[in-house]
Amino acid sequence: MEETPMTESNDIYTSQNNAASAGDNAPYMTIGELSKRVKATVEGAFDYVRVRAEISRPTRAPSGHIYFTLKDDRSTLAAVCWKTVAGNLQVQPEEGLEVICSGKLTTYPGQSKYQIVVNQMEIAGEGAMLKMLEERRRMLAAEGLFDADRKRPIPEMPTTIGVITSPTGAVIRDILHRLNARFGVHVLVWGTLVQGKNAAGQVAAAIRGFDAMPANGAIPRPDILIVARGGGALEDLWAFNEEEVVRAVADCSLPVISAIGHETDTTLIDFVADLRAPTPTAAAELAVPVHADLAAYISETEARLKRGISQRLETANQLVRMAARGLLDPAEMIARRGQMLDYALAGLNTALERALAARRLDLSGLAGRLRPPETRLAEMSGHFTRLSDRLANRFGQMIERHEQAVNSAGKLLDAHSFERVLDRGFALVIDAEGTPLKRAIDAPQGAEVTLRFADASRQALLDPDGVDHVVHKPAKPAKKATAKPSATKDTKQDSLF
Repeated sequence: MEETPMTESNDIYTSQNNAASAGDNAPYMTIGELSKRVKATVEGAFDYVRVRAEISRPTRAPSGHIYFTLKDDRSTLAAVCWKTVAGNLQVQPEEGLEVICSGKLTTYPGQSKYQIVVNQMEIAGEGAMLKMLEERRRMLAAEGLFDADRKRPIPEMPTTIGVITSPTGAVIRDILHRLNARFGVHVLVWGTLVQGKNAAGQVAAAIRGFDAMPANGAIPRPDILIVARGGGALEDLWAFNEEEVVRAVADCSLPVISAIGHETDTTLIDFVADLRAPTPTAAAELAVPVHADLAAYISETEARLKRGISQRLETANQLVRMAARGLLDPAEMIARRGQMLDYALAGLNTALERALAARRLDLSGLAGRLRPPETRLAEMSGHFTRLSDRLANRFGQMIERHEQAVNSAGKLLDAHSFERVLDRGFALVIDAEGTPLKRAIDAPQGAEVTLRFADASRQALLDPDGVDHVVHKPAKPAKKATAKPSATKDTKQDSLF
């Protein structure tokens, strides 16, 4: 299965080599085309693989992708885990971790190498236990049991220390020896199994037993608990990874120091304990101070306190002496204040004189700028005279314009008067009431009418017999006809036309 693509590639290379040796213009491939063929060959031959190897140089890029190398005793394989998969991995890549990676084999043309795109990762060898341990750690951490704000401070001067460990091992002897060498404290030992299937239950029971002891009982209640065990393999230390032990430490009201294994060994109670010691002996050193160091510290503190008090007293004496030298005689202080007041009054008088002189100078300048009232009145009278002349001139011009407008209107009215029509040979017929008659139907038979001509008027009587002619009456003096206003007929000049 793996040799078929390689044979195809060899055939391509051989055919091209033969064509080149024959002198033909054989087609060539670009690097990109060759990379595509290699990629297709590798991905076609190895669609999905599982590799067991050790992780080397894991790096998380800013993009979120994880790049690392898988290696065994003879070979290496580049590996990449995309960002979308990296967050869902059950095991995060770590230096030196032996894992089984599953994924797709492909190539990276940018560096002419092949690599595995990892989509699943699990721990090999002790993988099952480590996987369980990691899952348990994440679960307990999510509950907040490992938070730093839950840590309790360790007392600096404990009187009683409770130790939970095997009563027959070398660990308890090392702890007691170191405690006696440092400072005398009362030690309570609760012997338990530290390995095997019953060890976790006994350790959890010992922690809860110490925590339940009364404060004023016959046996003194410990100020600190030390949970200790020597080094060993992962299976040997597994009791201290059990959930019941971790929860017992988390629920304990006493400060707990974990001292499990050597410095490189890590268990779950190291995360939940208030303080982690690299070894059981170091736990004893962290729990109590050295007697000689404590005595030296007390002596040094006492000496520093004495020096501080002496310096404070000396400083206070110096201040008192300086204050005494700085004090003046009351009479002298009053005299000095009086002298200062005299200086202030003298300065005030000088300042007032200067201010008054400046104001006098300002008033002199203002007086020079003022003009006599007579001059001002003469100027105002001339100004009013000029304004009166301008007003009379403007008023005369306005009257002249209005007179011209009235004359023009009169001429226009005279040009359109009905008398101009009479001058052209027409006559105006008016009934007895002075109403102009426009049509024959408006003049009843036998009616007396007035005929107005351009130069005079004549009275006429319409024939009572219905004959269509006019019977003249004696002439009367001519007079200008005046039309009476009528509410029903139009009496305007233009009605004649």
